[in-house]
Amino acid sequence: MTSAMGIEAAAQKLLSPNGDDFDVALLDDVVTVAYSPTDPNRAMANKALMALQETPDVWTKADAILERAQNPQSRFFGLQVLDDAIRTRWKVLPTEQRNGIKNYVVGKVIQVSSDETLANSEKVFLSKLNLTLVQILKQEWPHNWPSFIPDLVGSSKTSEVLCENNMQILKLLSEEIFDFSRDQMVTKKVKKMKESLNSEFAAIYHLCEFILDHSQRPSLLKVTLQTLQRFLTWIPLGFIFQTNLVDTLLNKFFPETMFRNDTLDCLTEIGSLADLEPDYDPIFRKLFSGFLARLGNIFSPETDLTQPFENGSEDECVFIQRLALFFDRIPEIASESS
Repeated sequence: MTSAMGIEAAAQKLLSPNGDDFDVALLDDVVTVAYSPTDPNRAMANKALMALQETPDVWTKADAILERAQNPQSRFFGLQVLDDAIRTRWKVLPTEQRNGIKNYVVGKVIQVSSDETLANSEKVFLSKLNLTLVQILKQEWPHNWPSFIPDLVGSSKTSEVLCENNMQILKLLSEEIFDFSRDQMVTKKVKKMKESLNSEFAAIYHLCEFILDHSQRPSLLKVTLQTLQRFLTWIPLGFIFQTNLVDTLLNKFFPETMFRNDTLDCLTEIGSLADLEPDYDPIFRKLFSGFLARLGNIFSPETDLTQPFENGSEDECVFIQRLALFFDRIPEIASESS
């Protein structure tokens, strides 16, 4: 397909109502032209894709596109039209269609994330698929999908590869609900979702605790620490101060170079908690003194901390930056122990 007439004919065929007979191979051809920086018909192909994306029922072809497309960009197009339907049409879709989309996306996420080779080769696609699942969760959970957290925790115990992606989903869920969605969801909706996560966080915490205690998989441990960091600003304080979490962070993960930056992020979130009862002051002092002791094993008093910026690795530079943030945000009560 190299001519303008070819693009126009392809666009007309893709836009015409033709039941279930959607020509995915033809879509691949149009997408290839649209993403080719040297093709003279690129602008026309992009215009055809935009028109197709605006077609009301194109989302019903998303599963065919995701299953049969050969061009990765075609699959991203399929996910985009699915995302558009979830954001703009979800409430008016019949229950059967909503359940069909939900079950398809969940099945696809499990299929890709359960196979380590596939998950690695499809990393970008899986990340986008996770975001699509979170868009559904923002519509359906907890009222129409109360089993989501128990199902996710249960499936995490069957495979470390699957568990790793499940932690990514939990991290995205926390970010989407509490960080990025202030202007997209009403306060009442956010409050309800936060209450649901609070009430079910025990299962999430025990899963994180089990991973941190027993897993030997570095990538799973890192994403678990990153997920914990997203939750630490709002979870019930008992999960922080009445468990072994602080001790585990300080004594097991902070000394390890590969986990140090993610652990420091967690400790900074804990140290930044404000407006707590005075009963917590001794705990903060203990955290701060324990942190200084571990830090003393990393740097000697004579260490020039400007050196990592000049000669160090990217991780070392990030560590120094986050270390400064930790000391900046730690409550004043902790400094009394120094």
